[in-house]
Amino acid sequence: MKRRIGLLLPPGFQALDLMATTVYEFANVLCDEPCYEVSILSEHGGAMTSSSGINVLTEAVTRYDYDTLLVAGQMVPRRPSSPGFVEILRQAGVQSRRVGSICTGAFLLAEAGLLDGKRATTHWSVARDLQRMYPKVRVEEDRIFINEGNVWTSAGMTACADLCLALVESDHGIELSRNIARKLVVYHRRSGGQSQFSALLELEPKSDRIQQALSYAKRHLRKPLSVDELAEAANLSTRQFSRTFRIETGQSPARAIEVLRVEAARAMIEGSNHSIDVVARETGFSDPERMRRAFLRAFGQPPQAIKRAAREQASTGL
Repeated sequence: MKRRIGLLLPPGFQALDLMATTVYEFANVLCDEPCYEVSILSEHGGAMTSSSGINVLTEAVTRYDYDTLLVAGQMVPRRPSSPGFVEILRQAGVQSRRVGSICTGAFLLAEAGLLDGKRATTHWSVARDLQRMYPKVRVEEDRIFINEGNVWTSAGMTACADLCLALVESDHGIELSRNIARKLVVYHRRSGGQSQFSALLELEPKSDRIQQALSYAKRHLRKPLSVDELAEAANLSTRQFSRTFRIETGQSPARAIEVLRVEAARAMIEGSNHSIDVVARETGFSDPERMRRAFLRAFGQPPQAIKRAAREQASTGL
């Protein structure tokens, strides 16, 4: 029997969240017979306009007993939602087997009270806003997706695919979800959390001088890269550089250099056959143990685990 999947679109939904339908499309293609029936829903039905201006034709919600009801996110979370929209989510929380959110859709589940007392995640850039606005939610901002009972939440944007692959795996096993990932040319299971994507973005400075120092650091990761050396690259005094750097990036120079090193080390581990010792030396870590501790802080996993994951992904043809 087909499982009914509902994708509920809020006003100004993010069009990339429609990727969920593609995961289920491939599930139907790869199964012996179609196993999912997907409906695009909205509160009132009709055309819904995404944040990018794309119009999507939707069905009005007339039932709540979907196998899985997913709510899409919005580019900018809005509140309050209409009472009718919130009631749809509340009813689905009771009548559907599973409910889930994509990206900032977690704000909508939280507004409906479905995340109270539960662990949840959302896009890294607004995770702290979710925690502040809904203190009963236990927000974990570095997760790709979280399953808490019958409620699933995912991180931002393309984590939609990770979430839906996990849902398919829960329904039909690992082989089907792995085969879908191969068709989509995406990782079946991404290693690490959102920090691997947010860390460098958070370093974006406002001034050319700090950017100049970071560019210098990226080119010379094997060097010790003292604050004095970075300040010289920025043509600033050491004291002025340290103060300006923290104001513009929110981090100390030492922490930022560690971020650059772990990102470079991860890329080497995933894209080459170099040993951990060689990677540590080439990216400026004084020894493999220091690099291991930095990886645990950044990704929650040691370099060896990420290397194993990269080999497994390569063996599946990705």
